[in-house]
Amino acid sequence: MDALLIVDVQNDFLPGGSLEVADGDKIIPVINALQPRFKHIIATKDWHPANHGSFASNHPGQKPGEVIKLHGLDQILWPDHCVKGSPGAELSPLLNHGLIQKVILKGSDPTVDSYSAFFDNGRRIQTELHNYLRHKGIKRLYVTGLAADVCVYFTVKDALELGYETILVTDATKGVNLQPDDTARAFADMQKRGATLLRSDEII
Repeated sequence: MDALLIVDVQNDFLPGGSLEVADGDKIIPVINALQPRFKHIIATKDWHPANHGSFASNHPGQKPGEVIKLHGLDQILWPDHCVKGSPGAELSPLLNHGLIQKVILKGSDPTVDSYSAFFDNGRRIQTELHNYLRHKGIKRLYVTGLAADVCVYFTVKDALELGYETILVTDATKGVNLQPDDTARAFADMQKRGATLLRSDEII
């Protein structure tokens, strides 16, 4: 059984948002075109409290992009983003919501960030996703969303480790690219770990 996973297509990650991914909105028509191909569609949302430890604003004197230790883990500091209940945390209105059956929230613990849709960054707490997929009998995941070199990358790595056949839809994701080649390196590493990389027209 297949499922389409839509990672963090939220207003704050889109152009004009507080942590925008350049051209992030360009993937939305691709994802919308893919949706009718799938019986099971799951979306994820970053859902941070305002006091989240990944926000530079909660560390006086620190700036976005700097790296600190957060409860023993290396943590890139980000601008405030996807604060739960805020407009920036909502899924884009351009995304077709009508076929999405489940929304998975992540990043609600202020003490640890949660890039992956499956686990927090310390791999201490699971989200609902793995149990939900097992309950539905889903064995193969088609992964889309934002950002290719952060949350999509960590989600794909965990999906592979958990035994899912994992397909990254390359034209349905965009990267932050703190370094210019971050997305290319993420793609190469996902493929090396066993992910299949396909364009949407190869699926549709």
